[in-house]
Amino acid sequence: MSSLPPAIFLMGPTASGKTAVAVELAQRLPVELISVDSALVYRGMDIGTAKPDAATLAHAPHHLIDIIAPTESYSAAAFRHDALRLMTDITSRGKIPLLVGGTMLYFKALREGLSELPQADPAIRAQLDAEIAAHGIEQMHQKLAEIDPETAARLHNTDTQRIQRAMEIYLISGQSMSSLFARQTSYALPYSVTSIALIPSDRAVLHARIATRFETMLKHGLLEELSQLRKDYPALHPDLPSMRCVGYRQAWQFQQGEIDEQGLQETGIAATRQLAKRQLTWLRGMDDVIGVDCLQADLTQQVFKTVLNQPN
Repeated sequence: MSSLPPAIFLMGPTASGKTAVAVELAQRLPVELISVDSALVYRGMDIGTAKPDAATLAHAPHHLIDIIAPTESYSAAAFRHDALRLMTDITSRGKIPLLVGGTMLYFKALREGLSELPQADPAIRAQLDAEIAAHGIEQMHQKLAEIDPETAARLHNTDTQRIQRAMEIYLISGQSMSSLFARQTSYALPYSVTSIALIPSDRAVLHARIATRFETMLKHGLLEELSQLRKDYPALHPDLPSMRCVGYRQAWQFQQGEIDEQGLQETGIAATRQLAKRQLTWLRGMDDVIGVDCLQADLTQQVFKTVLNQPN
C-alpha cells in the first residue's frame, strides 16, 4: 500500500473518448477533473478544440479550461505549476485528482519535471524566421533530423513552433534538445499515480472517428468561430500558438484563400490524424501505463474497473 495520495492520469489520442469517460468517472468516484490539453486553455476556442459544453462542465467541472486569451501563450512549465497546485488543493479536500487530456508533453512535465532549457533569443529566433520564410519549415525539419534525430522523429515536419524551438536550443547551447532532456534531474511526483491510456485496437476506426469529428466541427461553425475570434482579438495572427492548433490553422488558411473547401476538409482531417499518431507514439514510450481499448462498448466500465483494481 502506498503512503502517497492517489491520482489518476487518463490519456489517449484525439477522438478516443477521454472526456466522456472522465465525466462519467466523476459521477462514480470522489475525483476532481484537471484538463491536460494545450488547446482547451484558450477562451473562445470551443468548437475546434471539442471543448466540453457548458452543460457538461456544469455537471463535471474541469480545472484549466478557459484560463487565457488566444493571444496569450501557455507552456508546459506553466501547466506543471498550475497542475501541482490544483492537485494539492484537491487532495486537501479529500478528493482524487483525475487528469484527463491528450497533451503528452504536459503529462511528461508533470511526471518527470522539466529540463533547464535556454531562454529564447530574439536574434536567433529572427534568423530562423527568415530561414523558414525563405526555404520552408520542411527543410528546417530535415536539418534538425541531422543534428537531433530523436527530436525530429517525434515532430511532424510542419510543426513550425516546436521545430524552430529545437533548432533555437541547438544554436544557443550547442546541444540537442534530446540530450538536454536526457540529462535532466529526475523528479518524483508525490502521488501514487494510476496511468491509463485509451488505445484503439483498430487504427482505421479511430481515423473514421476523426473524419466525422472534423466534419461535425465544420457543420457546427468552426469557420464562424474563427471569424468571431479574429474580430474579438485584432492582434490574433496565424503564428500564435493558439492558431497553430489543429483545425484553426487550416480554417485560417481557408479564410485567407490559401486552400479551398475541399482542401480545408482534407488537410484538417490529415492534420488531426497526424496529431493522433504523435500522441500514440508518446504513449508507447511511457512507462507504467495501463492500456485500455477505447473502441470497446463498455469503455467507461472497463476504465472504472481498472482504477478500482489498482493498489493505492
